[in-house]
Amino acid sequence: MKSLDDLKKLRDEALKKVEMREGGKEYRVVVGMATSGIAAGARPVLNQLVKDASDNNYNCVITQTGDIGLNSYEPIVQIFDKDNHQVTYVHVTPEKASRILKEHVGEGKVVEEYTVDAAEKANGKL
Repeated sequence: MKSLDDLKKLRDEALKKVEMREGGKEYRVVVGMATSGIAAGARPVLNQLVKDASDNNYNCVITQTGDIGLNSYEPIVQIFDKDNHQVTYVHVTPEKASRILKEHVGEGKVVEEYTVDAAEKANGKL
């Protein structure tokens, strides 16, 4: 920290990260952070989502929840739009999280191949 401007920049960056978790935005991005999700790698996914949302000023809030109930599909990310329509993404990695945020939140397109429906179809459950 060398100046007051450095401190202000640090404060602004921290406030932006808090807003990603708490603000009311166009989309709500929820990461399953129960023990099974964390063990499967949900923490790096959450961190990537917060970073990308902050860096790109996406119109979303990033939150976390407990068990979503699909343990074999962890890490799980759910995206809710302003009308509360939900898309569930499964087996999410930090790289997939970046793409999901860019395309779904940034461009309004669902990344179909990462959804729970695509995973169940591939496993013969649909």
